[in-house]
Order: sequence, then C-alpha cells, then structure tokens
Amino acid sequence: MKYYARPLGELIEQLSKLPGIGGKSAQRLAFHLLAMEEGEAEAIAAAIVEARRSMKYCSVCGNLTDVDPCAICSDMSRDRSTVCVVESPRDVTAMEKIREYRGLYHVLNGAISPMDGIGPEDINLKSLLQRLQENDIREVILATNPNIEGEATAMYIARLIKPAGIRVSRIAHGIPVGGDLEYTDEVTLSKAMEGRREL
Repeated sequence: MKYYARPLGELIEQLSKLPGIGGKSAQRLAFHLLAMEEGEAEAIAAAIVEARRSMKYCSVCGNLTDVDPCAICSDMSRDRSTVCVVESPRDVTAMEKIREYRGLYHVLNGAISPMDGIGPEDINLKSLLQRLQENDIREVILATNPNIEGEATAMYIARLIKPAGIRVSRIAHGIPVGGDLEYTDEVTLSKAMEGRREL
C-alpha cells in the first residue's frame, strides 16, 4: 500500500481479508475507523480480541459459545429427541430466528466437498454419530445448504443414520438452490421447516 502511511496501509490490508470486503470497502472502513472517537475505535478492537479469546466450540453440538456446553444444549426445556444438523454456527442463528424449532442442533462446521478435498472425516460428523448412540434421538432434521455440497452431505448422513431406525428428514426447498441459510428470511425458513420430508 504505497499510497498510504504504513499503519493505514496495514489496516486496509487486514480489513480486506474479511469476507465480502474488497480493497475499496476496506479503504472506506479504515478511514471511517480513523475518523471515530478514540474510545469507540478501541471498543471495536477490544470486542474483536475478546470474542476471539473467549469463543469456543460447544463440546456437545459444535456451535460457537462462550460457555460449555452452550446455552441451547443446556436448556432442558428444549425437545431432546430431535437434532437439527446444520453446516455452520451462522445457520443455528438463522434457525433460531424463526422461533419454530425447539429441538437441539448439531453443527458440522463444514460440508462434504470432494472437489475441495473435504471428506466426512473433515467435518464434525463423528460426534453426531456418537450423540445418536448415547441419547434417545428419534428424529434428525438435515438442514444443510441446498447446494451440491449440502445435498451430498445430507444424503451421506441419511445413509449412515437410517439403518439405526432414527427418522431422518430434510428441510423443504423453500430456500433457493445455491442459497445459504444465513441469508434466508424468516418466513422462507419457517416454511422450509414446516415442509421438511423424510429421506
């Protein structure tokens, strides 16, 4: 960043590493941060450091949390016979916003993608199978993204689970194919949940 003083150039470079932030957006954000009151900028920096240090994956479901087990796994009022399998912690947030689902979750933290060299052993699948063996789970809802990787992951998991006699369902495709759960509105997610089908 030869056009900027070294600290500003470094800030722009670091901000451009964030998803969806190109060079122009990173530049705008950097100049905005520099124009803020010093205390506000320090609060943003402190929040980033604190979140990075205190957040971890729940030992039960794999969701991001600051306590272990997470608040959802610890909530005894939830339906403990149903597990909704999602790809990322962002998907848990999306599902919780619809306020329709009261079961538990399992976060894979990825999806099977042979083209990218990601196989079943590279996602949080082993602990799901262990949960199903150790608990009285009657239904697994597969809510992976409706794209090639999500479909492949859902079919793989369904084939593993069905022989155990556990009901396996897939959320309906009210969500556009190629879309992501985190960007889907609550009404569409709610309808997709209502229209799930057994695999």
